[in-house]
Amino acid sequence: MASTYLNDEFFSRLETLAFNLRSDLAGFFGGKHLVNRYGQTVEFADYREYMLGDDIRRIDWNLYSRFEKFFIKLFTDERQMHVQIFLDCSASMGKDMPQKSAYATAVAAAIGFLAVHNTDKVSFYLMRGDRCDSVDGVLVGKRSFFNAVRWLENIEFDGETDIGAAVTSCSTGTGEGLSVIISDFFTDSDWRKAVDYLTFKRRQVLLIQVMTPDEIEPTYSGRVHLMDLEAEDLEDMKNMKLRINSNMQVAYKEALEDIISTCKTFCHSRDAEFITVSTDKPIEKTLFSELMKVGITG
Repeated sequence: MASTYLNDEFFSRLETLAFNLRSDLAGFFGGKHLVNRYGQTVEFADYREYMLGDDIRRIDWNLYSRFEKFFIKLFTDERQMHVQIFLDCSASMGKDMPQKSAYATAVAAAIGFLAVHNTDKVSFYLMRGDRCDSVDGVLVGKRSFFNAVRWLENIEFDGETDIGAAVTSCSTGTGEGLSVIISDFFTDSDWRKAVDYLTFKRRQVLLIQVMTPDEIEPTYSGRVHLMDLEAEDLEDMKNMKLRINSNMQVAYKEALEDIISTCKTFCHSRDAEFITVSTDKPIEKTLFSELMKVGITG
């Protein structure tokens, strides 16, 4: 499925990207993310006067010769980020739309690759119903990442997903990185609960809405049979036959714009980011352009 997107050339192009975090990170070692405290890296930050108990190896003897006082060098600190990727596996994400499911899966895999390439940790969670299924646990390094990709390429999209219940069922660390939710957000469930939970945990949050061109701007006309892929049976009241006219297309467009505007407004109020991507756009453009616009990558 996602193999049509994920290849060596694609991953090599991603290697020029790095994750940009606005917020501070909790205590982990390694990684490539500078935080607002002093630590053990080789990048110089500042000086301060020597205090009893400081490492004498950090004394700057050139400053001592000038001021006859002991000063030690301070260096920036780096922390290892934990990137969590939540993928909606409901029927509307790809049961009868393989392009949509492949695209969403490839976006998840690409973000995961950026994480491990920058020596960070990554976790993939498949959201089904009110739960999350972890893919191979916490992944560190490209070998474990590519093992997980094999699982991602065989995901089955079916049923419904309660995004809020699924995300809050996961154990999430506090202030240790980025959480990404990938979905079309065509749901009656309370996805806002997931955003509130993750921001309460002081994580940076990104919502990626994946839609097909037909979902963004449908071109249907005449009599059609609309089916809710997440309906329990064909007799569900959400499934109906009707005649599509220009007024209905305008109403659909206005309703979709209202949904997207509501999502953006809510996320902005929680200091989270929300972007919409179309499956006819190259995934590279999504990562290099859209994520840069909201300051996730740089």
